[in-house]
This record gives sequence, C-alpha cells and structure tokens, in this order.
Amino acid sequence: MKKKLFLFSILLVFSVILAACSGGDDSSSDDSSNDDQAQEDNSGDSNDNQDEGSGEMADEQVFTANISSEPFSLNPGLANDSTSGNVLLQSFEGLTRMDKNGEPQPAMASDIQVSDDQKTYTFTIREDAKWSNGDPVTAQDFEYAWKWALDPNNQSQYAYQLYPIKGAEDFNSGNPDTDDLDALKDAVAITAEDDQTLKVELNNPTPYFLQLTAFYTYFPVNQEIAEANPEWYADAGENYVSNGPFKMTEWGHNEKIVLEKNDQYWDKDNVNLEKIEFAMINDQNSSLSSFQNGEFDWTGSPFNSLPPEAIPSLKDEGTLNIEPIAGTYWYKFNTEKEPFNNVNIRKAFAYAIDRAGIVKSITKGEEIPAMAAVPPTMFESNEEGYFDALNVEKAKEHLEKGLEELGYDSVEDLPTIELSYNTQETHAKIAQAIQDMWKKNLGIDVTLNNNEWAVYIETLHQGNYQIGRMGWLGDFNDPINFLELYKEKGGNNDTRWHSEEYASLLEDSQTETDSDKRLEMLKEAEGILMDEMPIAPIYFYTNKWVQDENLKDVMMSGLGDVQLKWAYFEAE
Repeated sequence: MKKKLFLFSILLVFSVILAACSGGDDSSSDDSSNDDQAQEDNSGDSNDNQDEGSGEMADEQVFTANISSEPFSLNPGLANDSTSGNVLLQSFEGLTRMDKNGEPQPAMASDIQVSDDQKTYTFTIREDAKWSNGDPVTAQDFEYAWKWALDPNNQSQYAYQLYPIKGAEDFNSGNPDTDDLDALKDAVAITAEDDQTLKVELNNPTPYFLQLTAFYTYFPVNQEIAEANPEWYADAGENYVSNGPFKMTEWGHNEKIVLEKNDQYWDKDNVNLEKIEFAMINDQNSSLSSFQNGEFDWTGSPFNSLPPEAIPSLKDEGTLNIEPIAGTYWYKFNTEKEPFNNVNIRKAFAYAIDRAGIVKSITKGEEIPAMAAVPPTMFESNEEGYFDALNVEKAKEHLEKGLEELGYDSVEDLPTIELSYNTQETHAKIAQAIQDMWKKNLGIDVTLNNNEWAVYIETLHQGNYQIGRMGWLGDFNDPINFLELYKEKGGNNDTRWHSEEYASLLEDSQTETDSDKRLEMLKEAEGILMDEMPIAPIYFYTNKWVQDENLKDVMMSGLGDVQLKWAYFEAE
C-alpha cells in the first residue's frame, strides 16, 4: 500500500530567508561546480515562504545583477557550476522546489506518493504545467531529460546525482563501444506511465531524494524540441523553452542574459518581477561601482563576488550582508601527475598553507579556515577538522618523505609545478599568497596560470593541470553530497584519485538504515579522504552581498542559492 507523503527527510536548519537586509553580513560566491518535505500545494500566497515587505510595490519590477561570466551550459543536464545554476534556478522548475525552511515543496508535481519501503516514488505532474511556448510539461519530458543526462555519450558531469535511481549508475557507466546502451537505458527505473504520471524506483531508501528533485540535474527538458534540435540550449530563441517562473529572451554571449516573466508558468500570479537582467562583468570592483551607481540591484554572492578590500567599509556602512553556507573552497591535486601522485607531497603542500591568514587578510568575510571537506553545517566537528591550519614542521617532514619516495634528492629536482585558477581577483590573490607560502615554507617555486571560467573548467575536466582551485556548494543537505564527488574517477572528480575502501564506505552508507551509524560511516570515509589528501581544503564559505534596500522577498537557502520567484521591489 502506498501512503501520501506529508513530511519527509531532513530539515535544513540553517536555511534562511532574506528580505532587503540593510545591515548584517554576507558570504562569498564562486564559480564552483556549483541539491523531507511537506506535501501541501504551495500555489497560494508566496509570501508564506518569505519575510514580507511592508509597503506597496514599485511600478517597475526589473532586477539587475552581475553573474561575472558566461555560464558553462544552460542545459540542465550539462550544467555543473553555480553560474549556470543561478540562471537555471530562475528559469526552470523540478518536481519539487525548496522553501525557506529547506523543505521540498510540490512544484511541477501536484502530488507525490511514496511506497511503504520508501523506494518507489509516484509523481503526478500538475495539469496546468506548461513550457514557455505553451506546450504541456509531461512525465515523458522528465524521463527523457533524466535518461539523457545518464547517457554516457552526453558526458554529463552531474549524472551521478541520479544514481539513487535503480539502473542509473549502470547506464551512465556503460561503454558506448562495447555495451548495449539501449538495454541499459531501458533498465533505468524511470517510467512515464502516462502524460501525468512519473514512477521512479530507487536502489535504497534515500532520505534526501526529494531535495534532489529540486536540483537542476532533475529539471525536465522539452523532449519534442530537444530531439528536433540537439543544440536547443545554445542560444535564446524559439528553441530555448523552460518551465520556471522566468523565460530567457536574450543571451548576448559573454555580455548579458535577460529573463522575463513566464506567462505560461503555473504559479505566475505569485511572480512579481517582470524582468531579470544578468550582466557578465568579470571585474569585482567594476561590479561594485555599478551597484553603487544604481546600475545593479545586487552585487556579491551568490551571483558574483565582492572585492575583499571593500568588505570592511561595507560592513562599517551597515550595508553588508553575510550568511554562512554549506560550501568549501579547496585546491585539487591531479593525483595522476607527478609529483602529486605521492600522498606525502600532497600533504606537504596542504599543511604549508596558512588558512587563517587567508581568511583574515584576503577574503575578510567571516569564512572559517577549513581542515575538512564537509562543512560544519553538516558535521559540527569539522570546524576543528583533521589537521592543523598551518604546520610547517609536519609539512617539511612529509616533503622529505615524498622526495625520497619519488627518488628526488631535493626540491630542485621536482618538475615545474603550476597552480591554476579561473580569472577572478580573489582567486588570484589567494593563489599569489599560497604561492608565497609554498616558497617560504617548503622552498618550492610554483608558477601561476589563469584562464576564463569556461576554458578553466574544461582544462580541469580533461586533467590538464597539476593543482587547481575549485569550490563546492552543497546541492542538498547531506554530507554525502561532498563526499560522493571523490567516489569514482571522472565527472567532477578531476583529481583522478580513487580508494576502494572509501568507495565501499559510501556504498554501504546508502543501505544503512540507522542514521547515526550512517553518519559514522560517512565520517570514517571523510577521514580517508583527508588522510589521502587529493584535495586541500582552504575555507568554508559565507555568502557576502549588498542589495537595493527596496528589494524584498529574495529567498536564500542555507546552501547559498537564491530564488527570485517571489522577489519584488517596494515603492520608495
């Protein structure tokens, strides 16, 4: 017997709703590759989900902000960064949508039923769900989009987010040259039983599954359009259709993106903004100046970053907002390239970083030095972590061991070492500081290399780097979201590191029904990750931003993402 799901999974206790804060604090955003619930219809007053403004709405409802760079992809199945996600979250909608308490609410699904064993989900697609061109949103659109992302030929970096579904991992791991992909695809337990009914079978009970269905990898795609034009997502126009509160009407590549209210959206009466204009200015100071000149309504996280040197004065003015979020800034080591194929060399570089100094002197946004991979919002003990924020003595000991194991007599024998990062002022300052630390503490010269985001992320995915900066912002509120990144080689695991013991712990945690034991297993897995050190955590993120004082009902979750569905400007 199936039962109606009223409350499911974990509460994101750190979620927060923001409404035109004028004094306070904010966090840092990043180009990171950067997913429970009350089953009640949320088509009523949207302001039940946020803090309300107190006055009348302004005549003009146009939101302007800067997203810094060209999105990696605006196909939900290919997007893998926060820049793309910030656009997709406004223009598409999944079966669920996260509310201010971090709980998934029905969105494209008007009804959700879950079997007694918590492994079979039946979603009813709402009858008034339409694409921006007027086509109905169907269960087939969801089945098509999810299986498209799983198809190994499409190389979706986020396909693993679908792995809780029975048969998903086998299909995504299939070899196009040797395996029968059609058979593997047919075995994936995603079934559109009719236009309105989507049935999904999971491998195991997954307490965060209805958080996942709010994440962009789980967004639908208009099957008819995508099959007729495989490049439907490359530009604005008649082929780019979406099903969210806003639709894209203009995409000037590397210049701007314009979204307008989607008059086909099922909940359009609760959408107040008429237009969203995203600029792409890569200079933090220029973005802040544009905000101060009234050209932007928001600058800073999560759309872009504030210049660190401006943060103290903004805080003194009382205009800065800061909120801790579930995110970690780290450096990745390519463990298939010498000398970082050696764990002691990796530890030497990691232990020689002064994290407290970086947070105090460079980022300045109340970030927490990170000596762990998972944010303390998920593991409280991780504020202390697994190693010292800076330990030069241990760093030198590991360096000596690593040199000996690799057959080098001294650091002068090491190959040229390059630290890569994507173009952005804060990333550059952090890289320069760490470059100096490695020279001072280890006696090692490191060269710096930077590229624009799209080029940079492709370079990492291809493994053409030695050390690369990256950040990870949580997609859903569970430690496995950070740990599963390094379960297998490939995808978002640009480090090429793999541990059978680590992977087994993550696998076993998926079938553990005792929540405390499951968290212990995940904690043990993180210990292996930090001992092997394929990544060097630097700090835990905060979101930092300034906004127009008349902007109300912008919803920011504890994961750091922003929803503009309910936002509006109050009359002055």
